[in-house]
Order: sequence, then C-alpha cells, then structure tokens
Amino acid sequence: MHFSREATEDLTHADSRLWRTLFALLFKPGFLTREFLEGRRVRYLPPLRLYLVLSVLFFLVVGAEHPEATPVILKTEHGSPAVRIAPPEDVANMAARPGETTEQREARVCNPDYDGPARRFVLPFLKKGCRHMIEDRGHTVAEAFMHNLPRGMFFFLPALALVMKAMYWRPRRYYVEHLLFFVHDHAFAFLLLALLALTTRLVPETIGNGISFVAWVYIVYYLFVSMRQVYGQSRMRTFAKLIVLSFTYFIGIAITLALTAMYSVYSA
Repeated sequence: MHFSREATEDLTHADSRLWRTLFALLFKPGFLTREFLEGRRVRYLPPLRLYLVLSVLFFLVVGAEHPEATPVILKTEHGSPAVRIAPPEDVANMAARPGETTEQREARVCNPDYDGPARRFVLPFLKKGCRHMIEDRGHTVAEAFMHNLPRGMFFFLPALALVMKAMYWRPRRYYVEHLLFFVHDHAFAFLLLALLALTTRLVPETIGNGISFVAWVYIVYYLFVSMRQVYGQSRMRTFAKLIVLSFTYFIGIAITLALTAMYSVYSA
C-alpha cells in the first residue's frame, strides 16, 4: 500500500503544471494566451513545448489509426493536381488490372496529363512519385507524409499569424502575440482531436459520429471565445473576423496539405 500510494502520487503530482495547463487548454479558451501575455507564465508549460508534444501525440494517434493511408496525386478535370488520402489499391485508375505487370501498370498509370504552372518541373515529379507508390503500395509515401505534415503545420502557423495581425491592426500588437494565440489554439485542437480519435475507436459508430459532431462544434465555439478573450472585441466583430479567418484557414491548410503531399511523394 505504501509503494502504491507513492507511485500514484508520483504519477498525479509529478508536475502540477502539466495538469493545470491541460485543464486550462481544454476548458478555458484564450486563458493560457492571456496569462502568458500578462506575465503569469511560471504555473504553466511553455507554449512551444506544449504545441510540439501535443502535435507529436496527435500525429502518432492518426498514424496508428490509418497505417495504410497515403496521399495520392490524382488528375482533376482541369488538369491540376489534387490530393486525396487513400491506399493506391483503392483508387480506381491506380489499381492493378488482371494479368498486368508492374511495368505495364506504371506505364498506364504514371502518365499524368498536367498543363498547369511549372509543367517541366511538376511532370517528372508526378511520374517519380507515382512509381514510388506503385512499387511499395504507398507505404514509403505514407510514412513520409506523416513525418512531414507536422513540419508543414509548423510553417503554416507563422503565415496564419500574419493574417491575424492584418485583422487586428488596431490597437497595435506584436506579431508574436498572434503567433502565441495560434500555438495555444492548435495545441488545443491537437489534444482534443487525439482524444476524439481514441474515443471513437471504443464506441459504436453512431455514438462516435455524435461525439465527433459535438467535438467539431466545440472547436468552433472554442476559437470564437478565445478570440474574444485575447483580443477583447465585440461579439459581432469577432464573429465577422472568425468567418474571414476560417475561410483563410481552409485555403491555407489545403495548400499546406497539397505541398506536403507533393514533397512527400518526391522525397520518398
């Protein structure tokens, strides 16, 4: 009993900052950012360390959930590359046909029709990546994609902070304040989505769908409240800026995913 009590105490009180930080991160939108900006930092984990740890946790969970998934570059109606997450064998135009050799399959599949920008660079890149995916069924590309995606997100955040600085230009704020806001909010999203992925594995699909819906609604609510807490503007102005930010975010994240997928295919 003595050793059990000691072990329990070590696990639950090893670093009270951890539990205090995670609780505030999940249930107090904007609180950690405001505390940090006002100089009350000792009681909480450093923002960058928190972001890095939770991003690693999130991508480990996602990678374990979809070990066979890989980014696939597909041709669209307009000839521009699009990104989809799927095993090559599940994509109709990439699946092997009866009696088809690997060389024949590569010649049939790896002949993209691309007429977009930088055609001389993009075409060889697409062909090389396509051959890699066919030869090992996309496993190498999938590993490269999951390895590179956290890096892509790390570059995405500073760009997103520039958008926030443009929206909140009065009163004047330092750029790093906007960056800190997104570091905390993304750390929250990584933690919540990791917990969601683990939870939905343990419950029936219908219940899991309901939990997922609530989680995504909570993410939107969390972002709105955190913007109000950190920047202190009215509900209407905050809501309008949330719409602009959401639109910009989805465009930016689509570009980030596409570039990460293309880089992963080329470097695999």
